[in-house]
Amino acid sequence: MPGKGFSRQFWLLCISSFLFFSSFNLIIPELNDFITSLGGADYKGYIISLFALSAALSRPFSGKLADNIGRIPVMVFGAGVCFLLGFLYPVVHTVWAFLLLRFLHGFSTGFKPTGTSAYVADVVPLERRGEAMGMLGVFGTLGIAAGPALGGFIAHQFSVNVMFYSSSALAIISVIILLGMSETVAVKRPFRLSMLLINPHDIFEPAVVGPSVVMLLSAYSFGVVLTIIPDFSAYLGMANKGLFFASFTAASVLVRVFAGRLSDRLGRVKVLRFSLLVVAFGMWLVGAAQSLPHFFVAAAVLGVAAGLNSPTIFAWTIDLSHPLHRGRAMATMYIALEIGIGSGALLSAWLYNNQPANIPLAFNSAALMAGLAFLYVIFTQKNTRPHHESP
Repeated sequence: MPGKGFSRQFWLLCISSFLFFSSFNLIIPELNDFITSLGGADYKGYIISLFALSAALSRPFSGKLADNIGRIPVMVFGAGVCFLLGFLYPVVHTVWAFLLLRFLHGFSTGFKPTGTSAYVADVVPLERRGEAMGMLGVFGTLGIAAGPALGGFIAHQFSVNVMFYSSSALAIISVIILLGMSETVAVKRPFRLSMLLINPHDIFEPAVVGPSVVMLLSAYSFGVVLTIIPDFSAYLGMANKGLFFASFTAASVLVRVFAGRLSDRLGRVKVLRFSLLVVAFGMWLVGAAQSLPHFFVAAAVLGVAAGLNSPTIFAWTIDLSHPLHRGRAMATMYIALEIGIGSGALLSAWLYNNQPANIPLAFNSAALMAGLAFLYVIFTQKNTRPHHESP
């Protein structure tokens, strides 16, 4: 049975991760309308890209701190940012203040997921890494889907401000769960300001170049989805702009339960060869949607792709990392993730240009990026097995 035998700490982490992802994704579907109401319709591409930029900038710090002061303080800081920012959105009244908040909000994902991934690597045995990342991904994906659907409902039934406050509520519950967990870093160091001095080796872990390149190219697709789907949903006549993510998640969750175990058995690269083709096909299919049934089927195909792709890349990154530098390795991979999401958001917004006729072009650009990732894996990566099992 998938997930059987994992520790209590692992399951608490999964619940905390669900709440965290629900928190910052809860507000996503309404942000395009929110910035438009402030007079910033031409800045939609910055909603996700600024978030991704600050997340990427913070990864070297979060990776270094996770390896030194511990995984839990890093996770608490990340979730705490979500808690605080939810109270600030309702009081901004200019485009530039809103964009500043989006930049600051990105520090949440710059810290929380880095600590989470390193924590999982600490508490799960090698032979179940893929399965563990798949199961953690199930909870994260449920949060990614539940957040937008719940946020759309709250915004329409109550108000956008109540939606922002609800985001804060989910974040603080995530923090409370973390405070009840045990630290996994054996030798913790007290925080010192000198830890914020970043050297080149704190930013880049050469051992994980392969998964980082694949993540960058495939994450471009997610930046496109987050930026274009709210407007695409409205164009197709769907009031709740979070419902696309519900279809996406239903498929992704079903696949993630087993996808991690599949990569444990077959190898990470073999699974990626297939999953990247599905990402490319899924992005083309979404862009070609002309009706709601087509739209939801395309979302499900993309969910299958994500369910195969993400846990496999995460497990592959952990396989290639040294136990003493897992925080740095995960930070490197996450920097690639944020660059991919940010570039996808910016370029797709430019291609879309608030013209529905340009939507297929934006999604086809993502299909192209996934195709490049597939070629990279085919021609440069072998189906290696995990190593670095002890310090």
